[in-house]
Amino acid sequence: MSNSQNRYDLEERTAKFGEEIIKFTKKIPENSITKPIIIQLVKAGTSVGANYCEADDAESKSDFRHKVGICKKEARETKRWLRMVVVVVPELKNEARRLWQEAKELNLIFNSIVNKLKR
Repeated sequence: MSNSQNRYDLEERTAKFGEEIIKFTKKIPENSITKPIIIQLVKAGTSVGANYCEADDAESKSDFRHKVGICKKEARETKRWLRMVVVVVPELKNEARRLWQEAKELNLIFNSIVNKLKR
């Protein structure tokens, strides 16, 4: 599958995002301040894809809407934790910005899905 096809495959895209979050957090030096941020970032960043898989296997329209809503929230939360990383490890700003942009795009995609389901 080409990169452009992957871009529209949300299961693959969210899996790659979670993998990139994990790789990124390995670059963050661990201390009393960063450890909780790392844990929260990994939880939120990997949860996007896990919840998308749950949504994909939803048993009803309302279950699907609920799971996609969680995807949206987790993507937004990931943006928040990336922002906190930059405060404590400014040298990771460029990589965090790239991940933040992907989290923003995922949030917008899931927001669009939720809005379409409300109509």
